[in-house]
Amino acid sequence: MMIERPQDEEMNMSAQAREQEMNEDADHLLSWDEWLRRHVSQLLLFARQQSRSAEDAEDILQDALIRLARKEAAGEFMGGQEAWLSYVFASIRRLAVDYGRKADRRQRREDEACSADPAQDACADPWFSSSAADEELKQFMEMQLKKLPSKFSEVIVLKIWGEQTFLQIAETLEISQNTVASRYRYGIDMLRKALRNRKEEI
Repeated sequence: MMIERPQDEEMNMSAQAREQEMNEDADHLLSWDEWLRRHVSQLLLFARQQSRSAEDAEDILQDALIRLARKEAAGEFMGGQEAWLSYVFASIRRLAVDYGRKADRRQRREDEACSADPAQDACADPWFSSSAADEELKQFMEMQLKKLPSKFSEVIVLKIWGEQTFLQIAETLEISQNTVASRYRYGIDMLRKALRNRKEEI
């Protein structure tokens, strides 16, 4: 009869504990639909702050989610479900830059077309053609965020609506935590001032 040594017994217990922890983590994982329902509103708000129109924001969010889904399906995503949110925030930011560049190129082509043929009306601003401008009273805070420089608004959205820590925001934006904290405080002060002015006007 083989008697287990104390070391073997400790190793078995440690392995069992790790297996139990892994099972518990698996129990806490959300389905894709559950995860989307929980986070889609904060992701869309961030996309709106990064983009030039409500329509672009929806497209950017969709593209960011597709990137995540493809990485997961291919087994290439590192970090597990807890890293999904930070990944999508970072993807939205990069995609918004790409969309902006494409929009600028398209605008230049349309401007050239207008110069060549003044009768053509091909120079409308996509932001003003959206419904966002009609919701100023209902979406006061969102509009005020839009007025802030993006370096302040993106930090506020990630912190408050994205529920990200300063460390996670720093990693997403590729800046230091001190810079994140400074931008957050400055942006909040600007929003408070806007709120005070609105109350005085009312």
